[in-house]
Amino acid sequence: MLKKVPHTYVIVFGIIVIAAILTWFIPPGQYIEETIVVDGKEHSSMVFYFEEDLPEPYQTTVDSQVQTWQVLSALFNGFVRQSNIIVFILMIGGAFWIMNQTKAIDVGILSFLKYARKLEKNRFLKKIGVDNIIIVMIMLLFSAFGAIFGMSEETIAFVIILIPLAISMGYDSITGVCMVYIAAHLGFAGAILNPFTIGIAQGLADLPLFSGIEYRLFAWLVINVVGIAFVLRYVAKVRKNPRSSIMYEEDSYWRKRESSDPENVSYYTPKMAWIVYGFIILVLTVFSVFYPVTTLTIGASSFTTTILPVATAIFALAGYFTLKKSVHFFVLLLLAYTILFLIVGVMGYGWYVMEIATLFLGMGIAAGLSINKSANDIANSFLDGVKDIMSAAIIVGLAGGIIVVLEDGGIIDTILYGLSRTLGQFGNVASVGVMYVIQTIVNIVIPSGSAKAAITMPIMAPFSDLIGISRQATVMAFQFGDGFTNMITPTSGVLIAVLGVARIPYHKWVKWVWPLIVIMILLGFLLLIPTVTMDLSGF
Repeated sequence: MLKKVPHTYVIVFGIIVIAAILTWFIPPGQYIEETIVVDGKEHSSMVFYFEEDLPEPYQTTVDSQVQTWQVLSALFNGFVRQSNIIVFILMIGGAFWIMNQTKAIDVGILSFLKYARKLEKNRFLKKIGVDNIIIVMIMLLFSAFGAIFGMSEETIAFVIILIPLAISMGYDSITGVCMVYIAAHLGFAGAILNPFTIGIAQGLADLPLFSGIEYRLFAWLVINVVGIAFVLRYVAKVRKNPRSSIMYEEDSYWRKRESSDPENVSYYTPKMAWIVYGFIILVLTVFSVFYPVTTLTIGASSFTTTILPVATAIFALAGYFTLKKSVHFFVLLLLAYTILFLIVGVMGYGWYVMEIATLFLGMGIAAGLSINKSANDIANSFLDGVKDIMSAAIIVGLAGGIIVVLEDGGIIDTILYGLSRTLGQFGNVASVGVMYVIQTIVNIVIPSGSAKAAITMPIMAPFSDLIGISRQATVMAFQFGDGFTNMITPTSGVLIAVLGVARIPYHKWVKWVWPLIVIMILLGFLLLIPTVTMDLSGF
């Protein structure tokens, strides 16, 4: 008789307990940035001290302690630590619940699938598979977002859109997560121009910003070919037998949400939709006056464009025609513009989860008003959405407790120091491989790419000089080590949030994703070998 698999909450709480036990045996320590003089030039270097050996000025800043009863306060502290992502999830859930009341997404998916089925009349496209083309194009788009500007938290919002699409196409919630989250993190690992990982790591390693882009572009392509092929192999299996999906039972939630027949939706346009249309044009016009030009930054490149005035003019035209057809298509236009402004906000104005959540909340309110919902109806729909997604918010807070316990126990830097000491006198291939393993392990403890780069690169970069490995290869080891395990580590707030939104139990996700992670980790090592055996541009 098979034992019942523990609840996701139980699994994460178990990890918190293990982290607390580690604080009993691992001595606390801390990395401190110090200035050293080499050949008459000053350089910054990260130096590790055990807590009892810390220099005098830092003794007063240390407050680490063995974790015992703190495992019970981890949920509270995890909520505080991850509050921005938790609030983001709740606002997104509430906003999309309002939008779901309009049936606009149902109508949009139906129209999209009808168009896709028409493409199957083309003999060539039918042979390839229209569904395969759709999945590949969507995955490449999100992979590019991950590689260029480090899309991560933003994937939470898109999961809510693409899971219903995957279900309508006859697939499962895992397919929907793959199209967004997996794709973005394949790109995150490829990191062509990601300023939050490659940008910071190369800066700390004293390398020209985004140098070595030629080989990283090649690596990104290889990673995507292998990763997307893995996903297509899986969706072919689900297409053949939907019950073969490990999420078939749980996905009944999504199938019920898609069970209403969009073809029976009555098409109409209330007067209130026209008022919303006019108000949005007014708002966009004001923004266009104050921000006539926008500088979009992609990696080290940037360009200035009049995107807001142009987008306003297009919205005025498209909004008129969609409202003449039906309010459902106008709401879809609102969704499209929300996504557009999300991209512009992130690339042009440095938006993060607060601005993005605000944007989606505005979309939800506008969608509700457009179908003549009263203020009370919109508020109640928002609360229904918050209730529906609350479990995802709780698991994010619980997962955040893992990091809190490790930080309060003062053992994160000690673990990193212990791993770095394993680097010895190996050959170049073995040395870069060990660096890669260390970065991969550290990513489980420190899921933030920026934080990990700030801690590890000042240590790894000078060490690579001593053993004869290029600093660019060290950056690549960091890049791959930072990217792949994001898709499985329970300390990643974004992963836990995505799984919570998708209603995929963590143990089922691990069962599905671990073969892909193993393949990606091995592929990462193979891609590192040329960085120490070949004369590559920028290395």
